[in-house]
Amino acid sequence: MSQPQYPPPSGPPQPGWGAPPAPKKSGAGKIVGFGCLGIVLLFVLFAIIAVAASSGGGGDDPKPGASMASADAPGRHGDDGAKEASAGPSGDVKLIACEIEAFTTWPSAKLTITNRSSKTSNYMVQVEFVDAKGTRISEGFAGTNNLRPGQSAQEVAQGTAEATGKVTCRVTDVTRYAS
Repeated sequence: MSQPQYPPPSGPPQPGWGAPPAPKKSGAGKIVGFGCLGIVLLFVLFAIIAVAASSGGGGDDPKPGASMASADAPGRHGDDGAKEASAGPSGDVKLIACEIEAFTTWPSAKLTITNRSSKTSNYMVQVEFVDAKGTRISEGFAGTNNLRPGQSAQEVAQGTAEATGKVTCRVTDVTRYAS
């Protein structure tokens, strides 16, 4: 008696016919894709906030309810004025306006940074925003790079918390280093 002959299977090999099982798909591609999309959306959000912050005020005059503190007081510890205002990097920063942005209701400080040193320099300026009771609302930073001796730059330090009422802006720290 002879063995019955069956035709070979047609099409791709099926599991159980000696072929390895099909590889399982991982979600790594989706994770990377959505991660990149999230980063791009985050940059777009920051760009929108930056544009809104820079176009918020109509002029250099502070808005009603906002006030300025002198940027000439060097240091963050309330110097009693014994030092000359133009001494050191804190004398290179002048507070022009202190306002609450209409769109975000965040405080902002407009600054003029003038390099009074003899070398091209980079600046980092820290500003604190304080309410009428003296409580810190927020802080902001402004900076500029490669400022030549005698050259000035207009910069904005933006707070990141909502503010209402009277707000005072204070330059609390200025760092200058040769670029």
